[in-house]
Amino acid sequence: MRLLHLYRPHLLLDLAKQRLPSGSWPAGPIVLGGKPWTAGIVMDADPAARALGVRRGIPLGSAHRLAPEATFLEPEPEADRTAVEAAFERLADFSPAIAGSSDPGDGSFGLFEAQIDGLAGLWGPEPELADRIGAALEPLVGGRPRAGIAGTRFGATVAAAAARPGELVAVPVGSEATFLAPLPAGLLTPDPDVRARLARFGLRRIGQVAALAASALVARFGEEGARVGARARGEETDPFRPRRTPERLLLALPIEPAVAEIEAVRFVLRRIATALAENLVARGLAASTGRLRLELDRTFARDGLPPEIVVEGRFPEPTADPEAIERLLLARLERVPPPAPVARLELELSGASPATGQQLPLFVPQALHGARLGWQLARLAAVRDPRSRGAALGAPLDLARGVTRLLREHPPLRVEVDDGRLVAITWGERREPVEVCNSWRVEESWWREPIARDYFKVVGARWLALVYYDRISGSWHLERLYD
Repeated sequence: MRLLHLYRPHLLLDLAKQRLPSGSWPAGPIVLGGKPWTAGIVMDADPAARALGVRRGIPLGSAHRLAPEATFLEPEPEADRTAVEAAFERLADFSPAIAGSSDPGDGSFGLFEAQIDGLAGLWGPEPELADRIGAALEPLVGGRPRAGIAGTRFGATVAAAAARPGELVAVPVGSEATFLAPLPAGLLTPDPDVRARLARFGLRRIGQVAALAASALVARFGEEGARVGARARGEETDPFRPRRTPERLLLALPIEPAVAEIEAVRFVLRRIATALAENLVARGLAASTGRLRLELDRTFARDGLPPEIVVEGRFPEPTADPEAIERLLLARLERVPPPAPVARLELELSGASPATGQQLPLFVPQALHGARLGWQLARLAAVRDPRSRGAALGAPLDLARGVTRLLREHPPLRVEVDDGRLVAITWGERREPVEVCNSWRVEESWWREPIARDYFKVVGARWLALVYYDRISGSWHLERLYD
């Protein structure tokens, strides 16, 4: 097997630089990860910051103490993920078997893998193939990646890391051990303890490790010793597993005549979402991202009106539920209604992958499912009032900073029910529209004073609450409030 690895060691910074206008990239040390007073970690750093001791994975506060003059940039993981997925799609034009991660938090982010056996007839010999692929990826990843070719994944990664930007290091067939022999032994393992012990034993070079018996390495280092020895001898320890290319489903419908009412757009969106969701369900898939594109009829519109509106977002969890898809995308659209009649509606669902089942608890009545709550919060975040606690429009609700209050008196509530659904509650003089996240029934203490209640976990614009209907007295009460 011949594997081509293409590597951009600081891809996160490259993508961040691409997103900024020309000439606006800050000078001096740069740290990517967020503001230094937040609880995040460093995701990447430029050479000036690394020279001051800033490293990936350290807390942002520590990075600020090491480089107080540095510019701290906010990460944009969704934009990074989208850019890398586009690079993988381009790489798939050259090879049917590719691998790598589009997760910015993954340690292998920035590494693109491709199996290139049998591709010489299509793209030429290995150097020409690597040059073609590097040129194709260059505009997508902010520069020419380093390229390495070998017969094992470890060998190809080391070859790519050893290459200069835009150049290729190709290991001859069967020569992985010879290529690796003069390199530092610390490359063989990510385990710092094993690295330190290799140094204490005087094993500075990979060739020295390769000369040792496998049994001796296992005796000293356990299972990691077996992997270290195999890598040193040029053997494969991590078989190449091609990534499953996320599927994209797209469907569009023209609207004749063009409509300006949101309800009409909702009707068409529901039809398209249902059709795509049925396709997903039939194949056992679920989509992670939705993109809604509206083409506008500008016949009688003012000058300068854009030809289309695009609304997109990542779902709280992969889904094939047409109602959930429609509600979330429409909530985002209602935030900024179309400025002209809509002549065509297009829905794209991407990131389709095998759907996973959910195991419900046996003894707890439908315990609150985090993903279900995530859907409710995502919908509320899309339409929440920007004046609410000074939050930005569309900002996510932060329950982590809230306070939980268990109310001893369980004050009475007035409720509004629409078609059997709880839609609003009034506590005192304050009315709040709500969404029900979960519900269950409790019947207990029959040997004392009987309790028979229907509980509802509801979420409002600024809080989460636990309310119940007392089936004995026929009244509603508030039991717990999460500010």
